[in-house]
Amino acid sequence: MKIKKYPSIVFIIFLSVFNSFGQHTQKIDSLFTSWNFPNHPGGSIMVVKNNKTIFSKAYGLASIEYNVTNSTNTLFNIGSISKQFTAMGIVLLEEQNKLSFEDDVRKHLPELPDFRETITIRHLLHHTSGLRDLHGLLGLAGWRRNDLETNEDLYRIIKNQKELNFKPGEEFLYCNTGYILLAQIIERKSKLPFSDWMKKNIFDPLGMKNTYVEDQYGRVVTNNATSYYSQKEFKRAIESWGYFGSGNMHSTTKDINVWLHNFINPGEKWVTAFNKLLSTTPLNNGYKTNYGFGVRIENHFEKKMIQHGGAVGGFRAVARVYPEEQLQIVILSNFSKSNVGSMIDKIAEIIFESNQKPQLTSVTKKSEIPNSFIRQSNKKLKQFEGIYWSDIEKIGRKVYIKNDTLRYSSSETNEWPLVAIGKNTFEMVLHQYENPIVKFDSDTHQMIITFSNGLPGVFEFLQSHQQQNTNDLTALVGDYYSSELKTTYSILLKESDVYCEHIRHGKIKIKQLYYNIFSGSWPIGIIEIERDKEGKVNGLRMSNGRTRNVWFKKVI
Repeated sequence: MKIKKYPSIVFIIFLSVFNSFGQHTQKIDSLFTSWNFPNHPGGSIMVVKNNKTIFSKAYGLASIEYNVTNSTNTLFNIGSISKQFTAMGIVLLEEQNKLSFEDDVRKHLPELPDFRETITIRHLLHHTSGLRDLHGLLGLAGWRRNDLETNEDLYRIIKNQKELNFKPGEEFLYCNTGYILLAQIIERKSKLPFSDWMKKNIFDPLGMKNTYVEDQYGRVVTNNATSYYSQKEFKRAIESWGYFGSGNMHSTTKDINVWLHNFINPGEKWVTAFNKLLSTTPLNNGYKTNYGFGVRIENHFEKKMIQHGGAVGGFRAVARVYPEEQLQIVILSNFSKSNVGSMIDKIAEIIFESNQKPQLTSVTKKSEIPNSFIRQSNKKLKQFEGIYWSDIEKIGRKVYIKNDTLRYSSSETNEWPLVAIGKNTFEMVLHQYENPIVKFDSDTHQMIITFSNGLPGVFEFLQSHQQQNTNDLTALVGDYYSSELKTTYSILLKESDVYCEHIRHGKIKIKQLYYNIFSGSWPIGIIEIERDKEGKVNGLRMSNGRTRNVWFKKVI
């Protein structure tokens, strides 16, 4: 009797699991119905649980022009997911004692400028080097958005750089430049082209037969999807990305899942290497980031999660593994509004059968005005009024008194009360999120904003409200030259408007934010005017996100 019962029990368990996975499949499939509309790009999705594929399907068109459908074997550009493969290349060389993570980068790339600060290979891996980013530099130098960008273009410009965004190890700032330099180090140490070395040492040994580095941007490789921008109608993304190391690898959902499985159960020869990819290093001040070597290590649904996303042209990609749950999810798409980040969260929610909203950080408390606070006179509060500027974020904040309460404003439509809880310390009342603490330091003339789960934001006193923006815009007119980028911008006036002109970008209207600070569209971002003690304009600095404070000297 016992022998007869066991098959029944096994069958019932199998049927239960089968039905569960069947329900998951239907729910996951329903997420992507919009990708199957006529003349619509799409993508490929694969979900693996306990080393078994529970979902694998493709949607939409790989080519709108030729009406070619995506398949589960279609190749997509995976964008910055590539970084973990480049990082693995460095890890393997380190295990062969050909380099150390603590090596000064100039030991391997001696032609790089001496910034009077040591940048290590570890800094490059963690995005803490302080180097300016590829796209911002090339944009300011004159590259348009659809101009070809190559490693050689970056090498020429990086050699002329004289300054960093910040001292190595002081901040985390995502930087494609670092990973392009890591690819160069791999080539120097191996004496092989990066694409060949990666295929020989990583892709082939792991069984990723359809993955490759695209370092020949003009060649034709069959079974590749074309990418599209999603606007009122789809427009083909012009393939201008010719760089590698930081991106530009092509792969399939199956190959990426082969890779992800090694975060759960790596082969014997790969155990230490994959563990090293999960290495994290605190910043100089002890703050811990969640970025390892080319991957982010986070908690999601109270479960450990390793992931990275990618975006280039119209390609969007995300690869995620929950190692303790033995769950792997990959979404590769070929249109810009595919919302792969939201989609992968929904898939995880289905698999975990959770109705809670995904949280990547600790749950924040609802804010309330403290029961007890310090009342301060308007005269006392007035000493805190002014415009404060963050040189890191390149944003300004306004502090002022309104209805006998100190206010903090981030824009014309957003303001929050500051409630005194100390002599120079306030609590900002946000009502929905954790209340940050705002402290004014009279010695350094700084406003410091602190959340419990992040680095403090430091804002320098910039100007008083009474200090009006300059009307003497004629002092700005002239040509400004950057020896780092070998290019010139001109500031000119036309009636009451101010323009910044470049031979490649044309005239870009700029808006005055504060006395010496202006803003403009890409590639300009923020312009900060620098003057001597007499108020004469000496030059300006441009910042556009991950590229900060590029100096342009006034020459005319």
